[in-house]
Amino acid sequence: MIETIDLGALRAAPVTREPFPYLIVPNFVRPEAMEAIEADYPDVQVPGSVPLPSLSYGPRFRRFMEEIRGPQMTALMGEKFAIDLSRRPTMVTVRGQCRATDGKIHTDSKTKLITVLIYMNGKWEQPGGRLRLLRSSDSLEDAFAEVPPMQGTLLAFHNQPNAWHGHESFEGRRRAIQLNWVANQGVVWREQARHCLSALVKKYNKFT
Repeated sequence: MIETIDLGALRAAPVTREPFPYLIVPNFVRPEAMEAIEADYPDVQVPGSVPLPSLSYGPRFRRFMEEIRGPQMTALMGEKFAIDLSRRPTMVTVRGQCRATDGKIHTDSKTKLITVLIYMNGKWEQPGGRLRLLRSSDSLEDAFAEVPPMQGTLLAFHNQPNAWHGHESFEGRRRAIQLNWVANQGVVWREQARHCLSALVKKYNKFT
């Protein structure tokens, strides 16, 4: 069975420590596995993040999810960011669509220890939708790194109070998988309930 992710590339990727720790891995998803994963990608027609347990998807996407949440990935992320993740639960949400209002500057909840974003969009030539890592909450122009959501690219960062990020407006299909190691299982339950309610509201509004 073809491995879907390149842990060697992740292992070799340098971690930039300032102003907050992050790393970027192009082609983290193996190119030879991409077509099969895309064929089995969940059909997410609503904007926003949808919890993985509420989605339907095929076996090759399931294999992908198993690998990114597996013990090797967990150990490697813990090593990269100098944090013990071995007993921390994971949470996965999936995006398929982007609204023009998405991408506002924010930091993640403090209950999310490590954030990983994996993009699944082929080449990306649009000016909007490119995630920017920011020095402050003041402006999207105050960026020190920009990550186009290109096919197979991974961005990971240690969530800290100054881990500001956002992107310029984009509307349309923008596929992304967010994986978090979180403080405890209660975070998973609360976040999944919140995301499910939000997704239901968005789906209802779409058809009214």
